[in-house]
Amino acid sequence: MGKAERTRQFIIETAAPIFNEKGIAATTIDDILAATGMAKGGLYGHFESKEEIANVMVNYLLDKLNDKVTSVVSKEKTAIKKIFAFIDLYKDPINSYIDGGCPILNFGVEADDNNPILKQRLKIQIEEGQKIFTEIINKGIADGEIAAGIDAADYALKMFSSLEGGMLVSRVTGSSKYMNSLVRMLKNELKQYELK
Repeated sequence: MGKAERTRQFIIETAAPIFNEKGIAATTIDDILAATGMAKGGLYGHFESKEEIANVMVNYLLDKLNDKVTSVVSKEKTAIKKIFAFIDLYKDPINSYIDGGCPILNFGVEADDNNPILKQRLKIQIEEGQKIFTEIINKGIADGEIAAGIDAADYALKMFSSLEGGMLVSRVTGSSKYMNSLVRMLKNELKQYELK
């Protein structure tokens, strides 16, 4: 990696948490300059506009999320353990492994009606995640680990929506107790379909 690539990566890694915590609209170029210690000309030598910076930050944060999910899920051997590993990633939304919390939740609110490119990127992220977890559950059914009575797509949607909502409630209230309750409920529901 050359000096220019290292500098660009430094900017991304330094500015991404600011975008995730403050949002795209509220993050200013001055915020990025203060965090990186760069001059405006140096910043714009690596990015053409704030919009480009924001798009790169969103992609970086979503890739970081995907890498973490893939890492914890791939370590497990069974479908139920894979799902539990994913759920456990969200146990402590106050001290998230990504500064500022879940970028899907954070940017999803901002992208709702005013940023069609970001909205489309998040839509793809959500749909791909649903597909992956639906496939994991269906494989568990095919392998005789999970009873066929569960609707894999419905459970994947419920799991994702509950975890995102739980993060919102926990971060707003400053307490992970709500998320802990959701984690317990989601695991208990899936355990009802576990075949011994």
